[in-house]
Amino acid sequence: MFHVLVSDSMSNEGLAPLLENPHLQIIQKNINEVSESLHQYDALVVRSATKVTEDLLSKMSNLKIIARAGVGVDNIDVEAATKHGVIVINAPDGNTISTAEHTFAMMASLVRHIPQANISVKSREWNRSSYVGTELAGKHLGIIGFGRIGSEIAKRARAFDMQVHVFDPFLPKTRAEKLGVDICTLEEVLKIADIITVHTPLTKDTKGLLGKENLAKTKKGVYLLNCARGGIIDENAVIHFLESGHVAGMALDVFEIEPPTNQRLIEFEQVIATPHLGASTKEAQLNVASQVAREVSDFFNGKPVTSSINLPAMSKDVYEKIQPYYELSKKMGLIVSQCMNEPVQEISITYAGSVTDLETSFITRGLLSGFLTTRIDTTINEVNAAMISKELGITFGDKVSSNTYGYSNSITVVAIGETKTFEIRGTYVAHYGGRIVSLNGFNIDFSPEGNLLYIQHTDRPGVIGKVGNILGDNEINIATMQVGRKEMGGEAIMMLSFDKPIQENVGHVLKNVGDIVNIRKIDL
Repeated sequence: MFHVLVSDSMSNEGLAPLLENPHLQIIQKNINEVSESLHQYDALVVRSATKVTEDLLSKMSNLKIIARAGVGVDNIDVEAATKHGVIVINAPDGNTISTAEHTFAMMASLVRHIPQANISVKSREWNRSSYVGTELAGKHLGIIGFGRIGSEIAKRARAFDMQVHVFDPFLPKTRAEKLGVDICTLEEVLKIADIITVHTPLTKDTKGLLGKENLAKTKKGVYLLNCARGGIIDENAVIHFLESGHVAGMALDVFEIEPPTNQRLIEFEQVIATPHLGASTKEAQLNVASQVAREVSDFFNGKPVTSSINLPAMSKDVYEKIQPYYELSKKMGLIVSQCMNEPVQEISITYAGSVTDLETSFITRGLLSGFLTTRIDTTINEVNAAMISKELGITFGDKVSSNTYGYSNSITVVAIGETKTFEIRGTYVAHYGGRIVSLNGFNIDFSPEGNLLYIQHTDRPGVIGKVGNILGDNEINIATMQVGRKEMGGEAIMMLSFDKPIQENVGHVLKNVGDIVNIRKIDL
């Protein structure tokens, strides 16, 4: 008999898969109520109220799995759970439909002035002429970010006879054609869209994506929606465009700070807002509870979990052996993703040397999860990364080779895109950690840590000096610099690391340096 502690409030309907499992004993109590018996529980099911800390994990010595009935896992110390050999699962898809529906409801309410008209009627007014709306049919909808939620919105928009234009640099053409949407550049979406909705993760590249510069490129009278992540639309920058009437209206379910402190923004009559309700439906709440309850029940029935946030449970000895290669591969995936700013069709991984003695499938999953982290608007983990890769039309595979390139072990990754190919090789060195030793055929040696800048240039005298002068003029301190070339006067690369991210304007200046071919900021 396994013991499951449900420490946050959940309905019996949502917990049915657990309650119906004869091998499980379910206890629904607060953590504080069972403080003397924490060591006996095999599973812990939580929402957001219970904080799963290192201290709590050390007291739950028999714990095998933690289930978060929701998407976020901010209340769980995932790293500590992994070190304790505890699987952490969540419900990444439980609110996809609810968020898509909420976005569409906000869209319809925005263009038909429904909230404003409702307030007017309740104030005993009857001003029909003040609330003449706009039809959705025939309008151009711009979707920025095309993961699962963006896909669901596109389906609904097409049912409303809207023309859907998508900006997502990682969207394969085959998937776009299947869903009947038009792939565009960001500039094209900004220019053509009557309504723009954002559905990207919040990253260094998407924070403030719709800021002063890009908002100025939009069509006059455009409507904006953000039901994804606060900060993708610059809340301060958009005020000017609302005042001028360039932005006809705006719908917000998320804010940079919640509850919102930017009162000027929400005071505009043409701005409608909700308090982060994207996942707040009875169905979504039931779905996330049912999803994790099924996962936990399956886990104790000997079936594999499909929504793990961390590595599957393993002994401490195995974890300690595999962890450095796993961390290296995840960072390699992040580097590949940020250097390949286009859809990727195929990823191949080759292992050589001592790493082949380990269960490399775990390492491959880590690489895929790192690669996908900044590409889609849903939670990525080492278990669902393979499934999501297939959904995106990315084929992948790993193999073993005898060629270690002179190292005791090596991991080589080749990513094939629509127009280019990128190759990276790494190795793990005891006491020194993971190292990147080759990029696109250039021999190099650097630690994949922190804020990196990857520069491709022509090998000519003075290029490195110009880069150093520009960084120095902007008071940017270079932590490390590694260079590589294939032949004198030919192609060459630099990899620089900094203590903090470099400003966008510095990147623009560097791009204009003669003989520099390409620059990519890499955030690890």
